[in-house]
Amino acid sequence: MARITTGMMWMFSASFGALLGSSAYAQNTTPAQNATGGANGGNSTSNTSLSPAPATEKTAAQDAVTSGNAEEVTVIGHHRMVAGAAANYNKKTANLGPLGTRRTLDTPMSIMTVPHDVIVNQQARNINDLMQYMPSVQLETRADPGTSRPQSRGFEADVISNSRIDGLNAFTVTPYAAEQFDNVQVLNGLAGALYGPQNPAGTFEYGLKRPTDERINRLVVGVDSIGTLMENADSSGRLGRHGWFGYRINLLHGDGTSYVQDSWIRRNMVSADFDIHFDRDTVLELDASHYTFDERGMPAGINLNGHALPEAPDLGKPHMGQDYAGYNSENNVFLAKLKHRINDNWSFLIGGLYQDSARQVFESADTLINNSGGYNQTVSAAATVNDFKVGSNMAYINGHVRTGFIKHDLVIGTNGYMEGGYNPTTGQSFTTVTNGSLYNPQVASGPNAGKQPYYHGRYESQYVRYQSMILGDTVHFNKHWSIMGTLAWSWLHQDAMANPVTGKGAAPSYSRDAAFSPSASLIYKPTDNQTAYFTYGRSLQAGTSVSAGAVNNNEFTSPVRSEEYEVGYKYMYRNMQFNLAGFRATRSYAYIDPTTLIYGNYGTQRNYGVEFQAMGHITPRLAVIGGMTWIDAEVLRTNSAATSNKEAVGVAPLQANVLLDYRLPFAQGFALNGMAVNANVHYTGRRAADIQNSTYAGSYVTLDMGVRYPFRAAKHPWMARFGVTNVANERYWSSVYNGTAEGTNVTAGGSSAAYAGMPRAYHFTLEADF
Repeated sequence: MARITTGMMWMFSASFGALLGSSAYAQNTTPAQNATGGANGGNSTSNTSLSPAPATEKTAAQDAVTSGNAEEVTVIGHHRMVAGAAANYNKKTANLGPLGTRRTLDTPMSIMTVPHDVIVNQQARNINDLMQYMPSVQLETRADPGTSRPQSRGFEADVISNSRIDGLNAFTVTPYAAEQFDNVQVLNGLAGALYGPQNPAGTFEYGLKRPTDERINRLVVGVDSIGTLMENADSSGRLGRHGWFGYRINLLHGDGTSYVQDSWIRRNMVSADFDIHFDRDTVLELDASHYTFDERGMPAGINLNGHALPEAPDLGKPHMGQDYAGYNSENNVFLAKLKHRINDNWSFLIGGLYQDSARQVFESADTLINNSGGYNQTVSAAATVNDFKVGSNMAYINGHVRTGFIKHDLVIGTNGYMEGGYNPTTGQSFTTVTNGSLYNPQVASGPNAGKQPYYHGRYESQYVRYQSMILGDTVHFNKHWSIMGTLAWSWLHQDAMANPVTGKGAAPSYSRDAAFSPSASLIYKPTDNQTAYFTYGRSLQAGTSVSAGAVNNNEFTSPVRSEEYEVGYKYMYRNMQFNLAGFRATRSYAYIDPTTLIYGNYGTQRNYGVEFQAMGHITPRLAVIGGMTWIDAEVLRTNSAATSNKEAVGVAPLQANVLLDYRLPFAQGFALNGMAVNANVHYTGRRAADIQNSTYAGSYVTLDMGVRYPFRAAKHPWMARFGVTNVANERYWSSVYNGTAEGTNVTAGGSSAAYAGMPRAYHFTLEADF
């Protein structure tokens, strides 16, 4: 822990020291007050800017200070409406790390964002709820249905390298409250040249709610499913002369019966986000959050154990997991960023994050014993990592220069992270059910019924340190043609330490200096509302390790190599944006060679496909966000006829999602004016459930529906929302993945895991803004 926290202390000491002296600088601040309104209801966009960019073009320096995740506040006439009333489902900018905030229309990458209006209108409660709206994203459920490892374009994401909170690396396989975030963005594909070594699984960016220029005092109460009560208070605004001090306080409590009797869930969160404007060119952002998530009686995951994946069970039946088995987690995040505009052309950004994510997993797990849904069930406190400590950093200098008629957008910077993993030395495991059936779940009645397993001991099992140096230049030849290139050199170090009780787990340290990850794009803009591009990228990562079955037990493989080609076209028509992209990506695939029993990077996972995205307003009353992705994902050269040239586990050849939101055409002054309805249709195709492709998870379609009604009472705006998820109560496997390290033993086949989708559930919230 000391190795991680010491490197971050300087930044937080400086940040809070600056806060103490902020009053002296506050006298000269002039925060931007951007508010527009019109007959059709304009948007008042809040941000952290003290010097808004001109209406024509933002400089890089202004971009660095104004970039953020601004919540849009809808204003109709002189009356402010509650969040989500305008159904603004097209977020036109994206956070691209060292490149700053740019229009998605201009970026030579496939980017899709689930904006704040979707989060509130669909009554999302966790990050998983938001991933379904992005058709290139799939989930690997871990520990509970609300905690998953995401993947994009058929590649599994790393638990840290592929995820970020406001641009800084963070641990992804832990519960997060959706109420904490303004938006969730995914950059599909390979971005190692921007963010350092990572899988070609996309970059998942979680944008925090930030202080708003317009004061918000928001109270939301609601109930989920059959009895989980929820209260959320969200307050934001600015204080001091010229609003030099911005604040955002967010409180959340949820507790009660979950999706079925004998299950319950508890959520508690407090987050605080502050902006301190020292002058018109300098702003310090401070963020801290504490979130606890506990649950019992949730459905068990299924280990195939070499058997065929059966028909999905009905999770509406109780006792799919024992009521004393579950999951406890605590996630603490502290973040600080300092933004400064040097002049009209140059700016810099420096920031750091510290995260401590601890969990206690004592969940039910079912292991199949036949091909008809028979299983044995255990409740285990496994001795795997139960505490992650992450310290991440970034520092970028951005600027504009000209060489003759050519314009350059330059960036030089660094980003990286340190991560320590801590394990218990031992963990208990109890068998609770033998010869059970997925279709007739039962309460455990054996000698260990009702016993909760416990962990014992603690040791540091792993330490990872990544740091990258980044150089980039976007060269504009004219208003039509430009070239963007970024280069990253990364320093990688990994340690794996032995369990002091068993002596297992130790491995030689892995180090690699100046691992090179380039990216280059050719961009053509025939008009301002169109962009065509070609992008090539390559990334080098640290090797992987396997803990059993190989003669090089626990040793790291050679570096993992990834490569991607992408061609795309983006088009903005009025208030609609359309994105089309084709891609081909490869990544090293590791397994235990069946002849030598050495674990190494012998094979390749090759994915190619096409994705289409659409978002915005089709008409002033009809909004849409959705798309479709076709993928051909295969594993090649595994040295085994049973597993070579096979579909990658869990990757659907076709996945689509469409959310439509329609504001009903009631006349002005009519009691139901402003009422809106929405419907979301999600489709996932048939997926391979094991590496031999001997069994599959069937395709499925789910339908979610909702209605919302805005009204005014006691001179304040209110919003009532009611929604039903999985209206038809579809039974399906929501998550199927390879449960072992990549191919592991391609002859034995490893082990696959599956989680069933949640049954029909109801959600109601009542929101008031004061």
